[in-house]
Amino acid sequence: MASQQSDAQLRVSITSPKHQATAPAGPSARAAAASCTINRITINRFSECEWVTVHVDVVKVVNGRPVLEGTAAFSVKHQMTLKANSANWSEKFTVSKARTTGKGKGVHVNVSAKSGGGTKATVHFPQGHTLDSAASGTVSNTTGAIARKKINPKAKTAYGYTFTKPGYNPGSVSYASATYRCDNYYGTTGCAITEAPTAINLITLPRISEGIRKLRSHGGHYGDPNGGKPLHWMINATQQKKNRQAVCSVPVPTDMRRAGRTSCDEYPFASTYEGGTHLPAGQRTITWVKKNEDDAQGANITNWRRQFHVMDHDPYYVIA
Repeated sequence: MASQQSDAQLRVSITSPKHQATAPAGPSARAAAASCTINRITINRFSECEWVTVHVDVVKVVNGRPVLEGTAAFSVKHQMTLKANSANWSEKFTVSKARTTGKGKGVHVNVSAKSGGGTKATVHFPQGHTLDSAASGTVSNTTGAIARKKINPKAKTAYGYTFTKPGYNPGSVSYASATYRCDNYYGTTGCAITEAPTAINLITLPRISEGIRKLRSHGGHYGDPNGGKPLHWMINATQQKKNRQAVCSVPVPTDMRRAGRTSCDEYPFASTYEGGTHLPAGQRTITWVKKNEDDAQGANITNWRRQFHVMDHDPYYVIA
């Protein structure tokens, strides 16, 4: 009750980090770490750097009015790297030495972390650490076995900080990581940051790439990594079939049949939420290709999805 509380307290505020995604990741970027920028969460498909600033006010209430007795300001930098072939990973974080004024010296901190989506987060940190010096810690993330075809719910890690100082009521603050998700959809257990787009490279498929480039030259921008809107994967097989029939239920042109190009390749792909006739005609196309090129594209897409754990509604781009 208010009448029983001390008239001295710690009040905490935080600068909420803004999200910033890096360029879409291709196969060579799987191991690249996200860069770090103050007061931002910078992400790619498998990595996050979150750098936040925290401010603690040491306050005493005198005659019903708060009087600031001191401050402690510091930053926390998290570096998380998920794994494409495991649902267990570790995270490092550092707590900087605080800049203090007045009675801001001698403030202690305890750190906690809690995850979801089937993942358990455990903090390793010198609890009760005094902000007068820097410290570091780790978070161990472990996930239970994931059955084949199973996709765990999306989750974030919630970080909690409790501040104490003798003679003052404690203060606390919390913030969350970027969203991630673990799965075993294709028989490979792993995790990815869902809001970070990836990219599939189709340059080795000449006719398919040619058709996509032609569409882009006329203003089609969906899936274009150079300033276009991303595509979004769709798992629903029934809707995929409807999307394909909506644009490919046409006779093979005579000249294409003579050239052996009898497979209709649609773009955006039928297996996207932008597929079929969901976009205006100027934002979609079909290309007639040989069956072996169409089959090669299917294999490329499946392998790419497995490697980057691309699931329903995930954003991605197409390099063509």
